[in-house]
Amino acid sequence: MTLTSPTAAPTSTATAATDTHCPYCSLQCGMRLAPAVDGAGIPVEVLERPDFPVNRGALCGKGRSAPVLLARDVRLTGPLLRDRPGAPLRSASWSEALDRVAAGLARTRAEHGADAVGVFGGGGLTNEKAYLLGKFARVVLGTANIDYNGRFCMSSAAAAHRRAFGLDRGLPFPLADIPHTGCLILVGGNPAETMPPAVRYFRELRENGGRLIVVDPRRTRTAELADLHLQPRPGGDLALALGLLHLVIADGMVDRAFVEQRTNGFEAARESAMAHWPDRVERITGVPAHQLREAARMFGHAATGMVLTARGPEQQSKGTDTVGAWINLCLATGNSGRPYSGYGCLTGQGNGQGGREHGQKADQLPGYRSIEDPAAREHVAAVWGVPAESIPGPGKSAYELLDDLGRPDGVRALLLAGSNPAVSAPNAGHVVDRLRSLDLLVVADLVLSETARLADVVLPVTQWAEEDGTTTNLEGRVILRRKALDPPDGVRSELWLLRELAARLGVPTGFPVEPEEAFAELGRASAGGDADYAGIGYRRIAAEDGVFWPCPTPDHPGTPRLFLDRFATPDGRARFAEVTHRPGGEEPDEAYPLYLTTGRVLAQYQSGAQTRRVAELNAAAPGPFVELHPRLAERLGIADGEPVAVVSRRGRAVAPARITDTIRADTVFMPFHWAGAGRANSLTNPALDPVSRMPEFKLCAVRVEPVQRKDVQEPVQGKEVTA
Repeated sequence: MTLTSPTAAPTSTATAATDTHCPYCSLQCGMRLAPAVDGAGIPVEVLERPDFPVNRGALCGKGRSAPVLLARDVRLTGPLLRDRPGAPLRSASWSEALDRVAAGLARTRAEHGADAVGVFGGGGLTNEKAYLLGKFARVVLGTANIDYNGRFCMSSAAAAHRRAFGLDRGLPFPLADIPHTGCLILVGGNPAETMPPAVRYFRELRENGGRLIVVDPRRTRTAELADLHLQPRPGGDLALALGLLHLVIADGMVDRAFVEQRTNGFEAARESAMAHWPDRVERITGVPAHQLREAARMFGHAATGMVLTARGPEQQSKGTDTVGAWINLCLATGNSGRPYSGYGCLTGQGNGQGGREHGQKADQLPGYRSIEDPAAREHVAAVWGVPAESIPGPGKSAYELLDDLGRPDGVRALLLAGSNPAVSAPNAGHVVDRLRSLDLLVVADLVLSETARLADVVLPVTQWAEEDGTTTNLEGRVILRRKALDPPDGVRSELWLLRELAARLGVPTGFPVEPEEAFAELGRASAGGDADYAGIGYRRIAAEDGVFWPCPTPDHPGTPRLFLDRFATPDGRARFAEVTHRPGGEEPDEAYPLYLTTGRVLAQYQSGAQTRRVAELNAAAPGPFVELHPRLAERLGIADGEPVAVVSRRGRAVAPARITDTIRADTVFMPFHWAGAGRANSLTNPALDPVSRMPEFKLCAVRVEPVQRKDVQEPVQGKEVTA
């Protein structure tokens, strides 16, 4: 079902080619949009843009088909609201919808206090939107309770990065450095399916004589490219990293000069690593000791080396410590703060990096400043024109915010922008119950997602091709999306709706509608912070194909490579993490004897709210499935394609079996893009990392049972699959 305003005009057509960027993953691939010759309602077509250095013209199917979402029959084109709980959504004017939202927010704040109003953002919002959303929460609503779905994505890597180096940027070096390193360990990532244009960097690495080691419980398309594939049990990544460090130390491969001159804390890290000898690590992880020794030699003897982590090791209740252990391996071998070396995180969402830098996170202010730092509060307050003491302190992290929705001490009215937690949050059935318990749920989105279907008010917003704005890709490169066409008449930018809501709530100024004006204010707010954008402007971004932060002044060259001279700690030294292996938040037992791990597939993206509306992508990946090893399938009496139920302590999901020897026999895999009976996040464990507050998406205990075919969700190609 797609509800549209009866007065909405057709989507405007583009009149000239426009250089811009893909709306999906953190590569933010360059592309060119040209007017469609015969688009059947799709106003533009995608052309290659070979001069953009990140993807050099390459695009995946998601990027090439992105204009489908611009057609009016797959998107929202006017506001929607409910007249009362349980009533259907109906079309409304913008004035009626915004009046309803403002009145509800004001009433909740007056009756229950400012923190009873919450804001939940998204890692796909532009920097300008993320910045003003954080400002709106703190200045207009006065609430501490703002967080975003990026907490589910990179927060453990960010916490470990800051702990080790004093600064977090997904990659502290450009992607172009990857082909020139001697050995790269990729942990828990599958870029061949999640960001296919990046695979050329790994291929070029091997063509140049470098070695690639992939760590993953599944033999993925990426693992097929590797010189060595290590296949640990889910949750074994921390022990594996400690075991490799043990071998590096025992075999004399530590770079003593680097450790002594540029690091602190090695002795404590060494002591912990020495307690993780190869046979012990083999018992914990299932990785044979001889493979551990081979990996340690490959990495330890390489002249340069990199470790890249993705969601596999990060989305764990020990994710910060796990990433810290992999950073320790880099530091011990001298592979950090040097050319063609270092630790990096493969950020997931399109603006996952920028989205966390400028105020969407509960504990941060623009410029990656701590909200508890008095000097940071004074600086940002001066830019905002408010007293520093009026800025709230830190609020609840993403899952904690969602878990407390509707409770007496929780958020009672929620403004949600660019996220679909009804599908993407852990323990999603429980999260849906909490969303339903709200006094007011307002969703700003471009499609009627599963979360939007629960809302009291739905606000249709502009898309990537209909507005200017910046994002920051996984390299820390700030790039510029350019407007190629006008949106339908009934659609507005989040910048506009924030201004309108602020005015209705008594703050008539301070919320610019023009993206370039908002970006200039963001630059002033970030000035002097870790993520300093003060020297970056729209014209410069366009002229230079992006600018790497930090860039404090217009004449500063930007910073493609961090840490070459010193780390961003007070003494300039990197810090080893003192960590040791511990079990996951939930391990298999007699009742739930298997591990479940989740992830993505090539043709779908995140919660699928957008990609499930593209017929071409649905044809390639029409619905959920459960990946099982042949031995497990034989033991359970399950044939390929038959429906199975996966059951955890939190819920049940049903999907067809996909039998393959590319997965461990003690593990099952489900992609998380679908709602309904096949929703993988009905099962996942919300156990939180104590530092990052990242939920444990990547492992939980389950059992698998045969079911009747009538229980299997049947997807409809070309249409969304709804709960």
